[in-house]
Amino acid sequence: MKAIQLAAPKKFKRIEINEPSSPGPGEALIRTSRMGICGTDVSCYLGKFPFFDYPRIPGHELGVEVLAVGDGVENVQPGDRCSVEPYLNCGQCYACEKGQGNCCENLKVFGVMMNGGLCERSLIRADKLHPSNKLGYEQLALVETLAIGCHATDRANPSEGQHVLLIGAGPIGLSVLEFTRLTGATITVMDMVEERLEFCRSTYGIENLVHFKGDGSEIAQLQAITDSNMFEIVTDATGSNHSMAGAMEYVAHTGTLVYVGITTQKISFAHPVLHRREMNLLGARNALPRDFPRIIGLIEDGTIDTAPWITHQVAFDDVPERFESLIHPESGVLKAVIEVTD
Repeated sequence: MKAIQLAAPKKFKRIEINEPSSPGPGEALIRTSRMGICGTDVSCYLGKFPFFDYPRIPGHELGVEVLAVGDGVENVQPGDRCSVEPYLNCGQCYACEKGQGNCCENLKVFGVMMNGGLCERSLIRADKLHPSNKLGYEQLALVETLAIGCHATDRANPSEGQHVLLIGAGPIGLSVLEFTRLTGATITVMDMVEERLEFCRSTYGIENLVHFKGDGSEIAQLQAITDSNMFEIVTDATGSNHSMAGAMEYVAHTGTLVYVGITTQKISFAHPVLHRREMNLLGARNALPRDFPRIIGLIEDGTIDTAPWITHQVAFDDVPERFESLIHPESGVLKAVIEVTD
């Protein structure tokens, strides 16, 4: 069957692979219908993601159909449409025993540390499938992205009336925005790309928008928004070590900074910036199983509308030639979805 492999940085390769075997106990055979392209996929393509080895079949943001299930599987059945929770945790390490399988010590992420869904069919643990026969495959492919933002928002724990700054209005930043807005917090978004800021205005009604130019002019704008106090919560979703270091300057005294983006570079800052403000510095990795059914329900009832996100559709066979054009914000791409199978 057909698959597309990332053979090396910036080198996709069309390959033929063996059909998966019949599902064993606790497993499901799935058909990939749609795959979302996210920042992780772009970092893997560029050779910048720390947990990715080559060659690898990518694909972790997936809308799939269940084709068959193995013994003991009760949560899904053949014909179900599902979102994939790609975090295959061990269930036995310290983090898993605490209920934090998102940062399992032995974590294998489908499509990152192991071959993923950019192929016609594959096997996966059935407990990592979250069904919804009300949603389409494109919607289901976006659930994992939203889950990242859901978990990051839970880490930040904003409340009504708090000033929250979101840095980076790509798909992960927007996923944080989706859940932050449900808390009643006062939201400001900062990005280098004006078109993304306009999207936040037109789609979500965000009026506090700051165009980051790198000349320090944003400080005065952020102070004006917060009456000079700066922000009780700042979430950086850029994946840029420079942005992540600079984000500390925007945090209020006793405030919280959450890193949801990831970089292989060192983040450097003068310690008094953190110490003087008694700042809380948090990381947010992946998501939790409970986030997936919650998000599916929010899409089903219309609280979250994924339609405005999807700006580009890519045919499976066109991925090697088109991928490079999809990684630059100036191209107008917000979210691209690959049509893996009909």
